[in-house]
Amino acid sequence: MTPEQRHNCMAAIKGKDTKPELIVRKYLFSRGLRFRIQVKKLPGRPDIVLPKYRTVIFVNGCFWHGHEGCRYYRLPKSNVDFWQEKIERNKVRDARNEAELKALGWRVLRVWECDIRTMAGRSEYLNRLYNTIATPIQSYSLDEDSGSMSIAAEPESHQIYGICTRTRET
Repeated sequence: MTPEQRHNCMAAIKGKDTKPELIVRKYLFSRGLRFRIQVKKLPGRPDIVLPKYRTVIFVNGCFWHGHEGCRYYRLPKSNVDFWQEKIERNKVRDARNEAELKALGWRVLRVWECDIRTMAGRSEYLNRLYNTIATPIQSYSLDEDSGSMSIAAEPESHQIYGICTRTRET
């Protein structure tokens, strides 16, 4: 590709209202969930915000957010240093925004493009996503075995069938 052609291709990539986002939003709306999109007042401008459930959802593209182990994430063969830096900055920004949201008392969920890309497992995945949202957040409790308690600075992380649900209760 010439630099002009590459520029045109990259400029055509949307930052909001992407196909994966629309799939998730349409499904959640059909299940009766009401939400807001692209809320500017929250860190990272989450793709989907469910105020009733204190939950935000980021719908991430595997390439742009460096989804490790995903077949859709691979660095381009040209200008490798630029792309490695760019994707690493995106990962750092994602982690910072997630930490800020959790500090504000929000539950953060991430949906990866590869999880809903094909019809094969999409409905099952979206059902699990809905159930994760509709399930109340569990509060921190004393761990009877160790006698310790999780605190705000140490939120628990859970991976439920590919849906990252890092929770923090205020």
